[in-house]
Amino acid sequence: MDDDWLSIFRTGRTLWADNLQALRDVGFVIIPGPVAPDQLTQFADAYDSAVACAASEDISVGSSTTRVQDFVNRGAEFDSLYVYEPILEACCRIIGQPFKLSTMHARTVRPYSPAQNLHVDFKRDENGWPMLGFIFMVDEFRRDNGATRFVSGSHKWTALPANFQEDTSAHFEGQAFACGPAGSVIVYNGSVWHGHSANLTHKPRRSIQGAYIRRDGDAAVNQAARIRPDTLGRIGEIAKYVLAV
Repeated sequence: MDDDWLSIFRTGRTLWADNLQALRDVGFVIIPGPVAPDQLTQFADAYDSAVACAASEDISVGSSTTRVQDFVNRGAEFDSLYVYEPILEACCRIIGQPFKLSTMHARTVRPYSPAQNLHVDFKRDENGWPMLGFIFMVDEFRRDNGATRFVSGSHKWTALPANFQEDTSAHFEGQAFACGPAGSVIVYNGSVWHGHSANLTHKPRRSIQGAYIRRDGDAAVNQAARIRPDTLGRIGEIAKYVLAV
């Protein structure tokens, strides 16, 4: 079954060759997302409603961001994100073996928040790159409102540069800001160094983030345990495979 699904994802050819090359070389790429432009306002409203209705145990308030877990079960509006064909094809190219969704959550960078320290989600190991992530831009990402910054090519590092070890919060030579209009999607290698920049504005910067890992890995969220009957009833077979339910 795994081989059958992987062959379907690989033959989709939904990523342009230059996007794949950037993902391999730079570590991230920005592509148009699955939500139509005329639906973005409705999508943002659904985001705000889902966040407002979330149970307290699903909300995590950090020093600069507010996170709400489990956007797989927050409404049909979000179903298209984790089965978006270009992202699944990217998983095949980067992870290179059967995979599953580990988590999909809302993340809002609050107004006047400092930059996040640069970090990696998963270190590269002897079997390659174990994670691929995406960030859906609910709002426009700009350099002044907390756009994610990436250190280009850092997923290929074999050792950390000396100045990088001293301060991962500072500006780093070679970093790039992933800016784009609302509705765009950042697709990135989980081993590239990254973090959101400072939000210097009076408005929050909203996003939905997801991560895929090797199918035999331990997911951040047990999708099979959390899946709601109404979610299971509306999603298709590809979604069920990706969720491992």
